Amino acid sequence: MTMSAGSAHRSETGQAAEARRVVLITGLSGGGKASMLHVLEDLGYEAVDNPPLRLMEELAARGERPIAIGVDARSRGFHAAEILAILSRLKSNPALRPELVFVFADEAVLLRRYTETRRRHPLAPVSRVSDGISAEIALTAPLRETADMLLDTTDLPLPMLRRIVEQRFAGAAGETAGMTVSLTSFAYPAGLPREAELVFDARFLRNPHYDPILRDRTGLDGEVAAYVQADPDFWPFVDKITDLLIMLLPRFVQEGKKYASVAVGCTGGRHRSVHIVQLLAERLRADDVAQEAAPWRVGVTHRELSREGLAAEGVEGQGAQGTDTDRHAAGPLDTGAGGLTNIP
Repeated sequence: MTMSAGSAHRSETGQAAEARRVVLITGLSGGGKASMLHVLEDLGYEAVDNPPLRLMEELAARGERPIAIGVDARSRGFHAAEILAILSRLKSNPALRPELVFVFADEAVLLRRYTETRRRHPLAPVSRVSDGISAEIALTAPLRETADMLLDTTDLPLPMLRRIVEQRFAGAAGETAGMTVSLTSFAYPAGLPREAELVFDARFLRNPHYDPILRDRTGLDGEVAAYVQADPDFWPFVDKITDLLIMLLPRFVQEGKKYASVAVGCTGGRHRSVHIVQLLAERLRADDVAQEAAPWRVGVTHRELSREGLAAEGVEGQGAQGTDTDRHAAGPLDTGAGGLTNIP
């Protein structure tokens, strides 16, 4: 019988021990790999950036702390096939729980970051940065296709990056074993969250935007919630989503998934989707659900509210409890391209 990478193994005393987490971070240069390494280091991981590939497997296999290893085109001997071979060998070790994370951003954003930092691209030291980006996209394509987690930093403020990483990788010592369910509200005009696996469209529900009293409030406000709930299709919609998730999530856990991303969108990402995400979080955290289903942890991100700096105000001022919404304004993201850049 094959033991999954996330399974517990037996210590020398015969007691079950939690598999040690190994996070391999790769992606496009300037995509935010360094920022993610910093967050993981703050969470208690040993962080190593760009070791030679021949040393990467030994670094991952040894030690007692969870480890995060960053590797990209700057790494000596970088080759996607070799990284995938190392990952496969690490997954065969029941004492380890390896995951591959691929960080990236749109080409225009990468070009802007390199322009601001005045750094050369590692694959284009004497030619255009755009040529280096194109070459790196092709070079890393097999890693992107295989990654356990895709992290798009195009419009991602540093506090939101930290929240996403904490939701998935906190609990390095094993106290957070189980699956993390990430619930995200968003605005369709701003694009779908690229990491989302299940997406629900709430744009058919009545829109508080057209009420001048409610327009500037958010879905964390009680009056906005009541307005949306007055739509006759609101509760059937939320109930069906809840039933679907309660059916799917335990099966995801059985299959060994450690992360599930669910997104709810509306036109502005401020009213309907926010309120629905709050309700879904409450339901998935409910004691009766937890007793009947496999264990999971629930994290909440209100993408547009975080970008506008409204998430903290809504949580503190309107009494939404138990949420994991971002409580910080947008800050600098360390792109790994040699400097800091403000991400809008």
